[in-house]
Formats: sequence, C-alpha cells, structure tokens
Amino acid sequence: QVQVVESGGGLVQAGGSLRLACTASVRAFGILHMAWYRQAPGKERELVARIFYNERRNYADSVKGRFTISRDNAKKTVYLQMNSLTPDDTAMYYCNAVPAYTGGDGYWGQGTQVTVSS
Repeated sequence: QVQVVESGGGLVQAGGSLRLACTASVRAFGILHMAWYRQAPGKERELVARIFYNERRNYADSVKGRFTISRDNAKKTVYLQMNSLTPDDTAMYYCNAVPAYTGGDGYWGQGTQVTVSS
C-alpha cells in the first residue's frame, strides 16, 4: 500500500506564498504521475496542478502564473509553490499519486489546509 503524506499548509495573508510538499512511500516514485487537488467548503474537488513522470506539467487556469509544481524523485517528493495567494485559494489541498503503468484513481493523502486571509 502506498502512503501519501502532505505537509506545508497553513494560514497566510493575501499576496503571500506557501510551499506544499507531498511524499509517497513507494520504491518507484519516478514512474508516478503526481498531482495536487483542492476542495473548498461546499465545492467539488478540483485539479490544481499535475506533473507526469516525464516532467510534463499542466495547471488549472485559475493558478497559471502563480503556482508551480515540481518533483524531486530522489526525495520521493512533489512540491507545490504557491505565490500571490488570494482568499479564493483557501481550501484543503490533497496530493494524488497515480502509477503511470496502471492509471486509475491512484493513492490519496489526507490533505493539508491552506487558508488565505484578506
């Protein structure tokens, strides 16, 4: 069973920055597609950013130019650098790990809360 653990959430003022981190307890981290999702109260979970095993990235339109996803395969960690935060970014942020060779829903972490005050 793959364990996915997020960290780095917290309370920040609008315009500030946070960096989230997610580790996955798996031997072959390099063949995982990694993604960050978020869910705000009363809203559906949405994709924020994804980085494929080959380093290709995609982002939600709402975070393009402000958020950057990256990965360090040696540390089995994916990061989400979040800049110019707004109250609309307030949500629980979840990390998702999907093996490239199987696809499917993959594995989810418990989430880390990000709160942006105005």
